[in-house]
Amino acid sequence: MFMGEFQHTIDAKGRVIIPAKFREGLGDKFIATKGLDNCLFLYPMEEWRLLEQKMKSLPFTRADARAFVRFFFSGATECEVDKQGRILLPANLRSHARLDKEVVVIGVSTRVEIWSREEWEKYSRQSESTYEELAEKIVDFDLGI
Repeated sequence: MFMGEFQHTIDAKGRVIIPAKFREGLGDKFIATKGLDNCLFLYPMEEWRLLEQKMKSLPFTRADARAFVRFFFSGATECEVDKQGRILLPANLRSHARLDKEVVVIGVSTRVEIWSREEWEKYSRQSESTYEELAEKIVDFDLGI
């Protein structure tokens, strides 16, 4: 399980450090793709395969399902961590997540997310004000929180 929040920077070549705590869970090779809310999602290969199976079950006759699958898979790339603990993020992924210099790498249960610091702070401020409302809604799912 991934959890925690780490501040890093992207170098001029588009490389970012993946915290050691997350590298172990992601494995030698993992997938980075366009995430929701203007961030990137990083998945261990096993989790990626589970998502792939779920995506295959979506009805390809529905335009919204096709659009989502195209978006999700077209942005995907296989990553490997170098000896300094960095990964190279392609320009299209950096552009999608508005990554420039300062980034936040967070653990979100089964995935890791990479955010621009500015976007993460904005998202956090907005979400923080509705945190209790969200908690009340998810209690309906009987999560035992």
